[in-house]
Amino acid sequence: MADFDWNHMRAFLATVEAGTLSGAARQIGLTQPTLSRQIAALEDELGLLLFERVGKRLQLTHAGRELAAHVREMGAAAHRIGLAASGQSSTIEGIVRITAIDLVAAYVLPPLLHRINMMAPGIVLEVIATNAIDDLMRREADIALRHMQPDQPDLIARRCPDSDVGLYAATKLLDAIGRPKSAEDIANMPIIGFPENQMLIDELAARGIPLREETIRWRCASVMINGELVRQGYGIGIMFREAAKDMTGIEELLPDMEPIKAPMWLVTHRELHTSRRIRLVYDALYEELSRRNVRGG
Repeated sequence: MADFDWNHMRAFLATVEAGTLSGAARQIGLTQPTLSRQIAALEDELGLLLFERVGKRLQLTHAGRELAAHVREMGAAAHRIGLAASGQSSTIEGIVRITAIDLVAAYVLPPLLHRINMMAPGIVLEVIATNAIDDLMRREADIALRHMQPDQPDLIARRCPDSDVGLYAATKLLDAIGRPKSAEDIANMPIIGFPENQMLIDELAARGIPLREETIRWRCASVMINGELVRQGYGIGIMFREAAKDMTGIEELLPDMEPIKAPMWLVTHRELHTSRRIRLVYDALYEELSRRNVRGG
């Protein structure tokens, strides 16, 4: 297709990010029927099925996933052209506060923020490592990276590529108690968890690991501290593969097990529409997170 309607592509990308037609329509200021017609028109133009409905959400087909990667690149290129044309990257100044869980703040953000700083040196980037989810509503931060989709109407959220989570243990612990040969073996080993573990229990149960609350010996809300407890050999815990690959003395258990997917949402307040510096950092972060996923971390 040599010519295309960018509005159709914009509607498609918004639907990819929101996961629902209603969410996408709110994000780009269209009615749901109008957005549905634009998606249908794009599918007709391409002769491809881009989405399949799974419950209340839409799931990309293989063709849809391939198209989404190209459309993201187009959107990022348009953003860079706009910055270059206006010269705003060198003239925008001020502080932008970014909040994320401690592990993301330590392992994911630094290289991304370095590239943003090179692009817009007048912006001061302040990182706040916290697991709190209401810091945006209290205006303690401008942008947040979260693993849950916010439901507050005053917040704007874009879904970034998911992160993979696996099960890990220290080599010295496994040398002492033995390496599990099956999913059932893990259920009887000491587990490092969180104050609220139902989601973890459900995810592992879906993978054949019948985890019980009483086997969770350590509980901490900090993902980074939990990772250190794993590294020091106190038990088995879940870790982001991206962070675990740089650690020594640990092993992934059952590496062929289907990874747990940790969704990543880039969230900001509606002030995004009136603050040039927040908009610049928000868009650049989304671009960098998407590129990071394509590069494999």
